[in-house]
Amino acid sequence: MSLNELPDLSPAAGSVETAELVVEDDVLVKLFALGPGGAFDPHVHDDCENVFHLLEGEVIVTQDGTEETVAAPAVVHNPRGIEHGARNETDGRALLTASLCPLP
Repeated sequence: MSLNELPDLSPAAGSVETAELVVEDDVLVKLFALGPGGAFDPHVHDDCENVFHLLEGEVIVTQDGTEETVAAPAVVHNPRGIEHGARNETDGRALLTASLCPLP
Protein backbone atom coordinates (compact mmCIF):
# COMPACT_ATOMS: atom_id res chain seq x y z
CA MET A 1 0.00 0.00 0.00
CA SER A 2 1.23 3.45 -0.87
CA LEU A 3 0.29 6.67 0.86
CA ASN A 4 0.66 8.47 -2.48
CA GLU A 5 -2.87 9.00 -3.82
CA LEU A 6 -1.86 10.93 -6.96
CA PRO A 7 -3.15 9.14 -10.08
CA ASP A 8 -1.35 9.35 -13.42
CA LEU A 9 -3.66 11.33 -15.71
CA SER A 10 -2.78 11.82 -19.39
CA PRO A 11 -5.16 14.34 -20.97
CA ALA A 12 -5.30 14.73 -24.74
CA ALA A 13 -4.71 18.11 -26.34
CA GLY A 14 -7.57 20.47 -25.62
CA SER A 15 -8.96 18.36 -22.79
CA VAL A 16 -8.98 18.21 -19.00
CA GLU A 17 -9.01 15.05 -16.87
CA THR A 18 -9.98 15.16 -13.19
CA ALA A 19 -9.87 12.95 -10.12
CA GLU A 20 -11.24 13.59 -6.64
CA LEU A 21 -8.41 12.93 -4.20
CA VAL A 22 -10.06 13.85 -0.88
CA VAL A 23 -13.78 14.28 -0.26
CA GLU A 24 -14.69 14.92 3.38
CA ASP A 25 -17.35 16.91 5.21
CA ASP A 26 -15.32 20.11 5.16
CA VAL A 27 -12.87 19.84 2.26
CA LEU A 28 -12.59 18.71 -1.35
CA VAL A 29 -9.21 18.24 -3.05
CA LYS A 30 -9.55 17.65 -6.77
CA LEU A 31 -6.79 16.95 -9.28
CA PHE A 32 -6.89 18.64 -12.69
CA ALA A 33 -4.66 17.53 -15.57
CA LEU A 34 -4.83 20.02 -18.43
CA GLY A 35 -3.57 18.88 -21.79
CA PRO A 36 -2.10 21.42 -24.22
CA GLY A 37 -4.90 23.92 -24.86
CA GLY A 38 -6.97 22.52 -21.98
CA ALA A 39 -8.84 24.91 -19.70
CA PHE A 40 -11.51 25.30 -17.12
CA ASP A 41 -13.57 28.41 -17.63
CA PRO A 42 -13.74 31.21 -15.09
CA HIS A 43 -16.32 30.51 -12.39
CA VAL A 44 -17.16 31.57 -8.83
CA HIS A 45 -17.46 29.73 -5.50
CA ASP A 46 -19.53 32.03 -3.29
CA ASP A 47 -19.44 29.84 -0.18
CA CYS A 48 -15.86 28.55 0.00
CA GLU A 49 -12.20 29.36 -0.41
CA ASN A 50 -10.41 27.81 -3.39
CA VAL A 51 -6.67 27.14 -3.56
CA PHE A 52 -4.74 25.95 -6.62
CA HIS A 53 -1.52 23.99 -6.00
CA LEU A 54 0.32 23.86 -9.32
CA LEU A 55 2.40 20.68 -9.29
CA GLU A 56 3.67 20.51 -12.86
CA GLY A 57 3.82 22.76 -15.90
CA GLU A 58 2.55 26.26 -16.45
CA VAL A 59 -0.94 27.76 -16.61
CA ILE A 60 -2.49 31.14 -17.16
CA VAL A 61 -4.67 31.83 -14.14
CA THR A 62 -7.60 34.20 -14.48
CA GLN A 63 -8.68 35.86 -11.26
CA ASP A 64 -11.24 38.66 -11.04
CA GLY A 65 -10.56 39.70 -14.65
CA THR A 66 -6.76 39.66 -14.33
CA GLU A 67 -4.52 37.06 -16.00
CA GLU A 68 -1.12 35.87 -14.78
CA THR A 69 1.17 33.11 -16.00
CA VAL A 70 2.08 30.81 -13.12
CA ALA A 71 4.73 28.06 -13.27
CA ALA A 72 5.12 25.07 -10.94
CA PRO A 73 5.67 24.86 -8.11
CA ALA A 74 3.10 27.48 -7.11
CA VAL A 75 0.09 28.16 -4.91
CA VAL A 76 -2.75 30.51 -5.90
CA HIS A 77 -5.47 31.52 -3.44
CA ASN A 78 -8.87 32.29 -4.98
CA PRO A 79 -10.96 33.94 -2.26
CA ARG A 80 -14.66 33.15 -2.02
CA GLY A 81 -16.78 35.17 -4.42
CA ILE A 82 -13.88 35.90 -6.81
CA GLU A 83 -14.14 34.63 -10.40
CA HIS A 84 -11.23 32.35 -11.30
CA GLY A 85 -10.12 29.82 -13.91
CA ALA A 86 -7.02 28.42 -15.62
CA ARG A 87 -5.81 27.40 -19.05
CA ASN A 88 -2.76 25.64 -20.43
CA GLU A 89 -1.23 27.32 -23.47
CA THR A 90 1.95 25.21 -23.45
CA ASP A 91 2.80 22.06 -25.42
CA GLY A 92 2.96 19.93 -22.26
CA ARG A 93 0.68 18.75 -19.48
CA ALA A 94 -0.18 21.01 -16.55
CA LEU A 95 -1.10 19.36 -13.26
CA LEU A 96 -2.79 21.12 -10.35
CA THR A 97 -4.99 20.42 -7.40
CA ALA A 98 -7.86 22.64 -6.35
CA SER A 99 -8.90 22.59 -2.72
CA LEU A 100 -12.35 23.83 -1.67
CA CYS A 101 -12.91 24.61 1.98
CA PRO A 102 -15.44 24.43 3.45
CA LEU A 103 -17.50 22.40 1.02
CA PRO A 104 -20.49 24.34 -0.26
